[in-house]
Amino acid sequence: MGTGIAAVFAAAKMKVTLIDTDQRRLDESKSRIQGIAAELLAAELIDETPETVAARVVCATGLETCKGSELILEAIFENLEAKHALYTQLEQVVSPSTIIGSNTSGLLPSELCRLFRHPERFLVVHFWNPPHAISLVEVVPNPATKPEITDLVLKFLRSINTDPVLVAKEIPGFIGNRLQYAVLREALAIVRSGAATPEAVDTAMKASLGPRYSVVGPIETADLGGLDTFFTIASYLMPLLAKDEDVLQLMKEKVAAGKTGPRSGEGFYPWPEERATSVIAHRNRALLQHRKAVRSK
Repeated sequence: MGTGIAAVFAAAKMKVTLIDTDQRRLDESKSRIQGIAAELLAAELIDETPETVAARVVCATGLETCKGSELILEAIFENLEAKHALYTQLEQVVSPSTIIGSNTSGLLPSELCRLFRHPERFLVVHFWNPPHAISLVEVVPNPATKPEITDLVLKFLRSINTDPVLVAKEIPGFIGNRLQYAVLREALAIVRSGAATPEAVDTAMKASLGPRYSVVGPIETADLGGLDTFFTIASYLMPLLAKDEDVLQLMKEKVAAGKTGPRSGEGFYPWPEERATSVIAHRNRALLQHRKAVRSK
């Protein structure tokens, strides 16, 4: 995610410093950034060469290189103690006015900033994966975040052609992941019941709700369909929807068997390397085409 976010900033013609303690990962990042820029160029979302974009990114292994940065975005693994340790080091290097954000996908900003000397400059800035193809960024201030900091970050994100949304009250999972896992719960429940296969569930989503929700959201859809109609259906259907966590047993069994997805070669589906590469490339092209269409609208 860190490399992908750095590519988004660089594609927006900004100078970026990408920091990692693993030099090998840093060495790999430039080719990854060029690959992302190539996808953006092919989608006509940028007009520069991948080499030009990648040249804006400087790689480093030490935090001292971010001393003069205006915005620092942390994208390390989801471990609260590790993040706290990093923030403690950061606050010793940067000025009190430097904005620090976290790309966490679920940890609450009030927990993340607990050890900050200056929590008023901290907030969650959650990009979605892949960040160059999905424009959503969830911005979640902690209770101490200065309103002007939140406003500045939202303005900045709009200026680089992302679609930031403000989560005014911190909630676990923010907006996107709560919607995603609500859908996943019901998808697993349908499979568990034997009513449909994983393939059928995925096809139903990709052939109906997926395209529609990219144009009008679920609440807009309810309005357009008629709230009286949606209320009638919801009144008898919602009590029948999955509400427990028992459906996780399906995923637990897969994980226990080492079937975690493309990285292991199998999950709910078989994932030979060529199929995984093809599906990811198709996903990115489709998402980028959608971004282009939205931008040109």
